[in-house]
Amino acid sequence: MDSWANSGHRDLHLDLRAAITPGARGARELLLTALRDAVRSGRLAPGTVLPPSRSLALDVGLARNTVAEAYAELVAEGWLASRRGAGTWVVNTSAAQRPARPRGVRVVPTHNLLPGNPDVAEFPRNEWAAATRRALTNAPTEALRMGDPRGRPELRDALADYLARVRGVRTSPDSIVICAGVRHAVELMGRVFGPQRPIAVEAYGLFVFRDALDAIGIPTVPIGLDDRGAVVSELDELDVPAVLLTPAHHNPFGMPLHPSRRTAVVEWARRTDGYVMDDDYDGEFRYDRQPIGALQALSPERVIYLGSVSKSLSPALRLGWMVLPTDLVDAVIAAEGGEQFYVDVIAQLTMAEFITSGGYDKHIRRMRLRYRRRRDVVVGALSAADVSIRGLDAGLNLTLTLPDGAEQEVLQRAGEAGVGISGLAIMRHPQAGAEVPRPDGLVVGFGTPAEHTFGAAIDALRAVLSASGLGG
Repeated sequence: MDSWANSGHRDLHLDLRAAITPGARGARELLLTALRDAVRSGRLAPGTVLPPSRSLALDVGLARNTVAEAYAELVAEGWLASRRGAGTWVVNTSAAQRPARPRGVRVVPTHNLLPGNPDVAEFPRNEWAAATRRALTNAPTEALRMGDPRGRPELRDALADYLARVRGVRTSPDSIVICAGVRHAVELMGRVFGPQRPIAVEAYGLFVFRDALDAIGIPTVPIGLDDRGAVVSELDELDVPAVLLTPAHHNPFGMPLHPSRRTAVVEWARRTDGYVMDDDYDGEFRYDRQPIGALQALSPERVIYLGSVSKSLSPALRLGWMVLPTDLVDAVIAAEGGEQFYVDVIAQLTMAEFITSGGYDKHIRRMRLRYRRRRDVVVGALSAADVSIRGLDAGLNLTLTLPDGAEQEVLQRAGEAGVGISGLAIMRHPQAGAEVPRPDGLVVGFGTPAEHTFGAAIDALRAVLSASGLGG
């Protein structure tokens, strides 16, 4: 990784090697640390225009998504500002006087509305601890060895029953592989499919999956979106082995994949010997509609179902699952290393007990009511703001569409006010064409704050919108 970047007519020195510390994790964190240090020390003076993300990415040997994500986070934190057509520049604030934070430690905003997280203050600690005690009491001695590379049979049995009952998934325990979350699952599937052909993804989607594939040399190619969800007909024009979709509730715009397109993408997979990865990322939480069953039920031999407890319990558990077509099970185990290295046995045994005892269902029902109430509070609080709201039917996030050109200003003001939110731009695939609309917007995670901080967080968001000239 080079420490010099020569971007267009601007030279920019970033000492990424100096940013490497025991606490630092990954290229993105190194870049964030180097840029903060450059601003804090005064080497990048207020008003300095930074290289475009594409140029800087080429010069320092990082993925463009990594650079764009770092720029967006620094805009949200108030170090940088950005406007379409004008680039990205250092903000004229007292940032250089800010105390240094330990390298590798992510700043937690005062008002955390970042998307993709549940209210972990509501983690069912007592029930989880009780399930752990019961699971360990009943576990055979051999359970504490490495065991089946697919994961503990107790959890796979419990998941086969639970997913059939709740999401309509058609499977057996033998076709389930336990993994360390959906990102890990996507990485494993990338290793199975190999680097020879790209994997198709939605033009807007969770960038961490693109980054995970990029990190192992697997390119991605976007397909379009409209009000009916992913434009799966575009797959016929691509040479791809698989497509990653969020068919039950698109991330971030919220629409389900239209029934005709659900059928069409399964037919594409059968016709081309391809596969569909069904990311059921918040299937537990729906509010104003009947649940939409897993796409996997239409074609278990062609659809890979991906799920986890990251939204329902806590992302820190690193516990997920893959429901695989039978012919992919051995290949996934081989990609995983032939052993169950990634998820500890006690967490698997506890989750199995939590499901079979009914504790998981009880927790989901309780949190579904709480998140619905929060969603209604957000909608009411922003009713006077100059925004449109999408993604209301399900999930833990709302997408606010803003007037053209407003996204970066709102993100800058949010960073200055300590409000953690995400912009839409970071979720757009870098190769998405002009035919894909490019709305300005925000993704607001109403599930993230603890209950006692939720009202203040929404008030702070409303104040940011008001200060940006958007009412509210």
